[in-house]
Amino acid sequence: MATSKIEFRSVHKRYTGARASAAATVALDRLDLAIAPQEIVSIVGPTGCGKSTALNLLAGFEKASSGSVAIDGQAVDGPGPNRGIVFQQAALFPWLTVTQNVTLGLQCRGVEAATYQRRAAELLDEVGLKGFERHHPYQLSGGMQQRVQIARALIGEPDILLMDEPFGALDYQTRLLMQKLLLRLWQHFKPTIVFITHDVGEAVFISDRVIAMSRRPGRVICEVAVQAPKPRDYDFMSSPEFTALERRLLLAVQAEVEGDEPALAD
Repeated sequence: MATSKIEFRSVHKRYTGARASAAATVALDRLDLAIAPQEIVSIVGPTGCGKSTALNLLAGFEKASSGSVAIDGQAVDGPGPNRGIVFQQAALFPWLTVTQNVTLGLQCRGVEAATYQRRAAELLDEVGLKGFERHHPYQLSGGMQQRVQIARALIGEPDILLMDEPFGALDYQTRLLMQKLLLRLWQHFKPTIVFITHDVGEAVFISDRVIAMSRRPGRVICEVAVQAPKPRDYDFMSSPEFTALERRLLLAVQAEVEGDEPALAD
């Protein structure tokens, strides 16, 4: 890829046990991946394949055992305001209102109140939460809490949005709504998005490219480009292109899952 926003080069991640005698766990092995500016890339694979580890390395929460992780050609050496993060659980502060949760990061960075209040009002309108500014998290549904978390991630205007199974705990109908919301927000803000999911159909629906990873230690085994224009509607889910891409990815992931299962006794 001629111009990359994000690059993983021969990334190896190894976790050592708490005791010297404990066996080490290799989460990633020779992971190579390049992501273009403003591209939406989803990563799928078996449980434990290192998807979230890769995201944590990119977020700066962990460091690679060897190899390199870079953004705009600069090595990632810790968290930074150029990356917004959305987790599976909303992790909102229950004693703060919606607006206070969204603006807390900017307050801590010393941004003027007038600036972050205006920005929060705009974002809450964008994510469909106008009128809920003074509500507390317990007063919101799961989907609404995730909308708050997305607004909180976007308020600092990051170049990159990292999403670790953000819709995994939501019901099916709410997931569909959140997927369409994400694509609409991408159209408006154009961040580079790295999206972790177990749902292959979700990955195809939202992404420009979907990466399938092997069972642990994780490496790229397959990638597919999704050519359908964005934003997408639900008709795309019944199209021949969607079905073919979903099937290809499902077969790749299933082969890894079955390869990790013990053989049955005769």
